[in-house]
Amino acid sequence: MVMNVAILMMAVTACYTITSLSDKYAVAEANFTGNEFTFLMCSSMSVFLALTLPFQTLHFTLTWQSFAAILLIALCKMLEFQMSALVLKQLSAFELKAWLGVTLFTSYITDVFYGEILRGLKLLCIVVTVIGLVFITKSGKEGKIEYKKIAVPLVLYLGAKYGYGLVIKEFTPYISSTIQLLPALMLISVIMLFEIKPSEILKKNKKGALKVILARIPNAAGMLIENAVISISLVNYSFIQPMILVSLFIIGIFRKERCSKLNLVGSAVCVIGVMAFQLM
Repeated sequence: MVMNVAILMMAVTACYTITSLSDKYAVAEANFTGNEFTFLMCSSMSVFLALTLPFQTLHFTLTWQSFAAILLIALCKMLEFQMSALVLKQLSAFELKAWLGVTLFTSYITDVFYGEILRGLKLLCIVVTVIGLVFITKSGKEGKIEYKKIAVPLVLYLGAKYGYGLVIKEFTPYISSTIQLLPALMLISVIMLFEIKPSEILKKNKKGALKVILARIPNAAGMLIENAVISISLVNYSFIQPMILVSLFIIGIFRKERCSKLNLVGSAVCVIGVMAFQLM
């Protein structure tokens, strides 16, 4: 069971690492607005997810819980996409993943609420991982990041990421995770049409739009696998973010990007914390 979860988590990590690098490009270089970025992501992912429906076992119950799940997922994803577009103007994809480590504690407590046995050693592993994330955050662009400008978007982003996992876990007995996600993405796409014009996006940066759309292929695959991880454990879902962080760090080494000692130590501590938790 542990091995199966680890394989799923590594698969999600690979998919989201590709997506993270693309998303940073989209907001930092292609200069898309939050609404444009959100529309590109949701509309293209809707298409890719719809293509997977014939290959999935799905269920839907005609209850208020099913419709509530779709609306809540739409809210979480809307906040995630909109806030990430704002936050990534100040933080790198690497630094943003470091901040997501704060959801580890809330996710573990939630798993305990769902029946997971509270274990001191697992809490210790989470503490170790978060310490590593703090080191990584401290090693960032000190003095250059204006946290006052992104404090609220960052909090909303973190809440949206945690909320997404919680909604999937809570409402999956009533409605399949994919059926929660697909209508939610379609709903967001329609809402965005009142704010942007697709033709203007193509005029602004056709090449950038194509890159964002193509990156949604691994993004959609990652979401499907991620939902499988959530059904097993909410804290394992949260641990995916530090794993993406380490993956981005390794890519940075191969690219010969500048790396501080604190960044190196933090990444090593994260790896120890994640691996130890999985072995508990």
